Formats: sequence, C-alpha cells, structure tokens
Amino acid sequence: MAGTDSSIEITLKPSPAIILCEPQLGENIGTAARAMANFGLWDLRIVRPRDGWPNERAVNAASRADHVIERVRVFETLEEAIADLTLVYATTARSRDLQKDVLGPEETATNLAAHIGAGHNAGLLFGRERWGLLNEEVALADAIVTLPVEPAFASLNIAQAVLLMSYEWRRHSEAGKALPFGNTMADVAPREELVGLFGHLETTLDGSGFFTAPDKRPTVINNLRTMLERGKFTSQEIRTLRGVISSIDRRHQRPNPNRQKPQSDKEE
Repeated sequence: MAGTDSSIEITLKPSPAIILCEPQLGENIGTAARAMANFGLWDLRIVRPRDGWPNERAVNAASRADHVIERVRVFETLEEAIADLTLVYATTARSRDLQKDVLGPEETATNLAAHIGAGHNAGLLFGRERWGLLNEEVALADAIVTLPVEPAFASLNIAQAVLLMSYEWRRHSEAGKALPFGNTMADVAPREELVGLFGHLETTLDGSGFFTAPDKRPTVINNLRTMLERGKFTSQEIRTLRGVISSIDRRHQRPNPNRQKPQSDKEE
C-alpha cells in the first residue's frame, strides 16, 4: 500500500526498542527500519552489524524512514544494548531447551503496551538471518515470542518478523485504536429516490415490450427491485442509473435510419 505523506509531522511516542543481533545484510536493517516506521516504532538498536555502520544499503532500503535510521545505535554486546530495558522478549521460530515462558504475538503486544504505558522501557530481540538468536542471548530475555507459522517452514526474514511484531504492538497500543482515515462511503440514498428508480425502470421496460408474459410481470418486478435494493445506491448513483435508463429509452423510441423498410407484395 502506498500512502507516505511527508506533510504530516512524525511524533515519536513511547514504543518498544527493536534489537537486531549481528545482522548480516544492510538491506535487512533498512527494511526492518521501514517496518518499524510503518507502525510508529523508532528505537532501533544493532549489535555488531557484520558490514558496520552507517550502511548505505540500509539507508536505501529504509525508503525514507529517516527518523529511524538517524537514531540507530550500535552496540558491541547484547548486554549493553538492553541495559536500560526492564522487559525483554526474544523472538525465535525454534523450540529452546530453556525454562522460559513462550508467548504468542498478541499476548506479547498486550504485555508490552501495559509495561510501556506504565512508563517503563521494553524491547524485542531478533536474531541473525541464518540461525537466529543463540541460547545465551535468549537466556537474557524475560520470555520467548514465537509466531503461529507453518512448522515445516517457520523461518521468517528479519524485516518480516519486525513488521509482524510492530503491527501487533500498534494494534494494542493507544495509537492503534483508530485508523488513519475514516470511511469514505457516501450516504445511501433516501428510499424515495430508490422507489423513483423502480418506477422509471418499470415504465421503460413496459414501453419497450420487455414483459412478454404479463402473468410473470409481478415476479420479475419483485426480483428487479430486490436486486436494485441490494445495491445500497447513493443519490448520485441513482441519478446516473436513471440517466442510463433515459438514454436507452430515447434510443428505443428513435427511428433507426439503417432499418430496411418492409417490401410490399407488389412492386410499384
């Protein structure tokens, strides 16, 4: 979906930190930053990125998520990256031989929203592209987060995982209570206008000889009215439909210059 509006000022509200452990590709860092920006997260922390930082590929892949990229912090150890956090969740697609609670994305987001709403700091850990988080890194977290993926194909791209968790966070945070814009549907036309459409159509059909079996006319009329009522047309749509009917009616009444005149039995 396209829809970035540079005229709207970005407000940095309290949100979870996203910690990427030893990411290998700049593109993954950039697309993770973009996913964060989509849902109002901005605190991106990177532990020992393979290709260093800053990374031009990450900047390009972030697609104008500059407010995230400009605030990236790089750490030498995971312990330093999470030092100020009082709630940390580790994301993984693999079962771990650790005494840790395992949460789904919804419960995780609910807990994060409550924790951050109370004025505390929290974060989500994401592992390497090839093998994820190490057990000793998961051990530093309060709990494990996993997604309801297909067990036979459970591995997600980093940016995909960040996107899913950022979405869940947004959905459970105060900012996610409303959509960015409301319903653009116009009001349904008053019943009087719909009844007028019925009458206009039925009169035109009568004049065109549509009802070849008079005894079936009431059934056909009821079916037509039911079909049209389901449309929930606006006033403009009804005016358009009546214009179409009028155009067809005028064409039916207009003599056809190409129509051959019937020949008489005798030539004059």
